Formats: sequence, structure tokens, C-alpha cells
Amino acid sequence: MVYKHPPNIIYILADDLGYGDLSCYGQQRFNTPNIDALASHGIRFTQHYSGSTVCAPSRSTLMTGQHTGHTPIRGNKSIAPEGQHPIADEVLTLAEVLRAKGYATGAFGKWGLGYPGSTGDPIKQGFDTFYGYNCQFIAHNYYPYHLWHNEEKIMLQQNEADKEGVYAPELIHEKALAFIEENKDQPFFAYIPSIVPHAELKAPERYMAKYRGKLQPEKSYKGCDPGCKRYKIGGYGSQPEVHAAFAAMIHVLDEQVGEIVAKVKALGIAENTLIFFTSDNGPHLEGGADPNYFDSNGIYRGYKRDLYEGGIRVPMIAHWEGTITPGQTTDHVSAFWDVLPTVVELAGAKVPEQVDGISFLPALLGKEQPKHKHLYWEFQTQYRKPAQAVLMGGRWKAIRKVKDQNFTPMEIYDLESDPGERHNLAAIRPELVKKALAIIERERIDSPVPEWNFDIGNN
Repeated sequence: MVYKHPPNIIYILADDLGYGDLSCYGQQRFNTPNIDALASHGIRFTQHYSGSTVCAPSRSTLMTGQHTGHTPIRGNKSIAPEGQHPIADEVLTLAEVLRAKGYATGAFGKWGLGYPGSTGDPIKQGFDTFYGYNCQFIAHNYYPYHLWHNEEKIMLQQNEADKEGVYAPELIHEKALAFIEENKDQPFFAYIPSIVPHAELKAPERYMAKYRGKLQPEKSYKGCDPGCKRYKIGGYGSQPEVHAAFAAMIHVLDEQVGEIVAKVKALGIAENTLIFFTSDNGPHLEGGADPNYFDSNGIYRGYKRDLYEGGIRVPMIAHWEGTITPGQTTDHVSAFWDVLPTVVELAGAKVPEQVDGISFLPALLGKEQPKHKHLYWEFQTQYRKPAQAVLMGGRWKAIRKVKDQNFTPMEIYDLESDPGERHNLAAIRPELVKKALAIIERERIDSPVPEWNFDIGNN
């Protein structure tokens, strides 16, 4: 489909926001009115999946349209002194495709796909402008010593030493709003990978005051404070009011979404702007976070770093005034690698051949939607057991892990009758085990990075 005036694309990516962390997806302890409004005036996906269960590979699937059996970044691999393993120069990204079609491209938030100056630097991967954290490790901290503007390191004097003068998510948000306004008269792609609500639990006092004492029993966390070696360089700061802080952070995120929508309307471009909202993976257990208290994964099993549903099933909302029929809900099975073909189709560009995704534009427009036969994930990390997962027909879920350099037996779950993945059916459904193994064999190729391959004795 080719549009005479290609729509603007705003893609808001929360960081470690669980499926159950929005009131429109069932959250009971606080409300998210602006995100709820986005959903009520658009379409809400109930079976949308992140690219991975941790940050960098999830973002890699988004940028490349390839699942983690193919995408170049398959794990969180840090490069000293700051940044992550870079995407290679020859990799074609969503931003590069859109820029070639005349889009202004900007990224505001957390990158994590290549250290400053590398081939993976966002400025070298299709973005005209970038403002935020290059390194996802430093993005653990909300009052950092510095941020990056393109290739310039911006020192934040208000945050020197132990000062907490400027809350980085607010600073980044201002830059995103300015980009939208500056490019209102041409097609633009605003990629907004927020750092909320990952890691350090901190929010400005005016937000903390709204929740203090209201989320009992409260919980405290002793973390990395002034004098700690990793203070403001990845260490999680202490938080005496964990529950209030988490709700306050979501309040910040929700308010920023509302301001983005208001900006688009004020500029008169709402009918030509498609807004997405989603999360990069399931809820985390770091820095004192308490996902069980908030029921952040809803009915689903697992958290960040799991390939169970709680680690990869995420909220996803799409809003396009005048084009997407308001108040819809869809159970179409989709994943991050579907975003590139969807957006590229809207832009009137050719979808790259190496893409694994399927455009879900028909689902957005209420038309007949092609479906995936299966989805594939693999998780590579030194912190938890590596794993693979296959979703077959949107119903049958297969998972196997690595233990003692060998794969564990395959687990099989029926998501229709057992969405919480409590009953392993592998013993009575051997044909599904065989089918999943065949899909894995077809879908994955070895990574050129040794750490992102399965170190096993019997493959």
C-alpha cells in the first residue's frame, strides 16, 4: 500500500513494563489514564510479543525486523568504557529504510545497540538525531552524569557528584517533543525508547508525593549510594519507598504519553500520525522492584530473562486518529519483528528480503490479516540459563533451556487452556516436541559472536 502523504510514526517503547502494568491491561494499584485513552481511541493487542526478554536483542529485532535466531544482537554484551556490542555497518535498520524514503528520523531515550562512535552508533544506523543514553548500563540511573546528543557527550552539571538536579527522562522528553514540532511539516519517525520503569527506582518528589503512604505495606531497598563504586554508573540507588517510587515512575511515563498525544493534536497532524506504545520485555526483579506486589506480569508466568509468557508477552497499543477504528481489541499474534514490515509498507518502501516479520497493517485497518505459522526466540546471557522458545499457531508454546552444557527436555504448554504455563504436556504431545525441534533447526543460524551461540556438548 502506497500513501500520497506517508504517515508520521511515533514509537514509544517502555523499559521493562510488564503486561499487567497498565490499567487498561488489568493494573489495580494505580491508573494510567493517558495510555488507557490511547488504547480506547485505538487498538489494543492482547498477544503481542517483544523481540527478546532483555533490552539489547529486543531492540535489535525491532530495528532489523529479524527474530533472535537471525538478528545481529542476541544478548546484552557491554563494551568498555561505555556502550554495547555494535550492529554492523552493513545491517539495514528501520531508521535507514525510512530515511531513504524522506523521513526525518530521531531517537530519544536508551539505545544499547553500539557504543559511541561505533558502527552501531544511532547516528550511523539511520537516525538524523539522537538524544539520551547510548549505554543501557548507565541508563540504570535517572540522574546520570551525562547524556549523548548525537556524538557529543553532554555533561549534566546539575547531577555532578551526588546532586540530583535534573531527571533525565524529563530532559529527554523535552527533546522528543521539540523534534516532533520541528518536523511537523514532513514525514518523521520518532523512536522514543524510554528508560521508565527499569532498574533504579527514582522519581521527582512531586510524583512521589502522589503515592507516598498509599501502597502498603511499603518496601525498602538498600542499593548503591554516594561512595559506592558503581554510583550513577549502573548501580541501583537506594529507595526507602519502593512501591511509591514505582507507581510514581509509571505516572511520569503516562503523563509523557499524554503530552506527546497533545502535541500531535496541537500541531494539527493527528490524522497523519500513527502512535505505537509497547514495552521491550516483561517486568524485572532488579533494584528493589516488586512485580509480585503489582501483579506486573498479570496471569503469566515468568519475568524479564524468562521465555515464559511473563518475560515476552507485552502490552501493545496503536493509535491513528481517523484511520484506526477506536475501541478495538485484537488477539492477532504479532512480535517486534513485525513492526519493520508494517511501518515500511506505510512509508511506501520495499520490505528488505531478510526480514522475518509480517506486516500487521491489515489488523490495524480492520482487514483480513495474514498470520504467523510460528514465532521463535532464543535468549543468550551469562546471568541466567540460555533458552529457546517456539510459539506454534499462536497456541502451542515450546521451551527448552541449557543446563550443564546440554539442553533440558522440551516443555510444551497449551496457551489456550493454560496461559500461565503451569502444565507441561511434553510427555503426552511428543509430536509437538518434534515439530518445535524442526522449527528451531530451520529458524536459527549461528551468530558470529561466540557468546551468542549455545555452548553445549550435544546439540
